[in-house]
Amino acid sequence: MRPSALSVVPTTLGRMALTTSADAPLPVGEVSRLIGGWIDRLGAVWVEGQITQLSRRPGAGVVFMTLRDPSHDISVSVTCYRQVFDAIADVVSEGARVVVHAKPEWYAPRGQLSLRAAEIRPVGVGELLARLEQLKKSLTAEGLFAPERKKPLPFLPQLVGLVCGRASAAERDVLENARHRWPAVRFEVRNVAVQGVHAVPQVVQAVKELDALDDVDVIIVARGGGSVEDLLPFSDEELVRTVASCRTPVVSAIGHEPDTPLLDYVADLRASTPTDAAKKVVPDVGEENERVRWLRDRARRSVEALVEREERGLAHALARPSMEDPHRMIDERADQVDALLARGRRCFGHHLDRSSSELTHTHARVVALSPAATLQRGYAVLQKADGHVVRAPEEVTGDEPLRARVAGGEMTVRRDA
Repeated sequence: MRPSALSVVPTTLGRMALTTSADAPLPVGEVSRLIGGWIDRLGAVWVEGQITQLSRRPGAGVVFMTLRDPSHDISVSVTCYRQVFDAIADVVSEGARVVVHAKPEWYAPRGQLSLRAAEIRPVGVGELLARLEQLKKSLTAEGLFAPERKKPLPFLPQLVGLVCGRASAAERDVLENARHRWPAVRFEVRNVAVQGVHAVPQVVQAVKELDALDDVDVIIVARGGGSVEDLLPFSDEELVRTVASCRTPVVSAIGHEPDTPLLDYVADLRASTPTDAAKKVVPDVGEENERVRWLRDRARRSVEALVEREERGLAHALARPSMEDPHRMIDERADQVDALLARGRRCFGHHLDRSSSELTHTHARVVALSPAATLQRGYAVLQKADGHVVRAPEEVTGDEPLRARVAGGEMTVRRDA
């Protein structure tokens, strides 16, 4: 019973529970009667589920069936009159999803709950698809399908978890293709129901078990193709949320290429088929060997090209004159220095000669123009006692003594009156 239903338990039953004790217990019949009274108050309800254990006894006016919740291991018995079931008998069989309008009934002698159906409506493919689309939008809004939540797959998984049907083509395709690509790969297989009422709880349990194993590197959920109804378990909300909470990367390989259950959106990687899942999860040993060989050849060619380029550079450097005769450059520079030195000496000597010649000419001009030269020609210079040179007779008075300077020396003279 759901917690919300406890709040509507009749007050009579509440008082009974408060007044009972080990010394004053209620009889079983009374408890069953009280439960039946509460169930009678519930009234008719609409219930959705999947039909299992359908029983149509010939000649009987009542049809018996079990209605099961496809997401949980919960079921309830349903009975209806034959005419109620005959209205949908052509489109409904075991495994079909239906919506039932029924009145809960409590069979007191056995303490058994059942539903008395007054109307049964099959859930059509169109309605199922509409519900899946609505669920997809809701889960998308929560961010369960966001790309940033996707976990990368390991390059070389050591142990692969596989959830699939027992002895199914999907199991065979995954195992054979994976081992053909990488013979050393190991599998942890969980065989479950992949359609029907038991599919969802078994797949959910298998995924949880594999996710709890530390050695499992990646989980593959695989199933072959089928109708929309057959693939409904892989769009179940509980399974989607379970995969979203896994710490191990999950690969969805459900049906064929056009099939897109909600598991494809929440899985870390979608494979179009079980065979494609094996190819995407397990690397091909031949391809990897070829890739290693190609990379090794490429590395060798790169190293050889580098060595050859450096050898050419070294040979070019060694072929230079400076490397063949290291002293050649010094000798050449020495010759240049000698030539410049000789040129400098010549230039300096020429400059000295020219300067000497100019000096000689200048000296000759100075000598020619000097007063001493004039004196040599017989002239004299008259000076007063104070050294003033006499230039005119008026500058000398009376018998003022004068000093006459001639080429040979000086003498004192007087003016003749």
